[in-house]
Amino acid sequence: MTPRDIEDIERLEQLENVIAKLKELALEGAIIVVEGRKDVESLRYLGINGQILLASQQPLLDLTESLARSGKKIVLLTDWDNKGYLIAKKLEKHLLVHGMIPDTRIRSKLRSLSKKSIKDIESLNNYVNKLRYEVHGLI
Repeated sequence: MTPRDIEDIERLEQLENVIAKLKELALEGAIIVVEGRKDVESLRYLGINGQILLASQQPLLDLTESLARSGKKIVLLTDWDNKGYLIAKKLEKHLLVHGMIPDTRIRSKLRSLSKKSIKDIESLNNYVNKLRYEVHGLI
């Protein structure tokens, strides 16, 4: 077993933990905010059910007001490119005005675990499945 194999095993384990946490939050009623439809599909393939909203479907201020009215926990899962970063920062800023603190830790953890292999949520399912195959030989 090479050092890279060990890194992959550890990375997969951590990714699985983050995905499990995301599933748990979704089951508890949290609203997950992503950028596009393919992001939703990727999360669904990973078994994440619950309410997933698209940041691209309405103006950010309208989305923020809707999220604030919901009173639910908000998880921001925008991509980790510059556009995704800006969307997350704007949403976070507007939600803070409404007294809500969105969860951005999951996004940060996913970004750090993907190690530049992927840059968006839509690629997450394929990335996790690739790691599963490399580690376990199955998907």
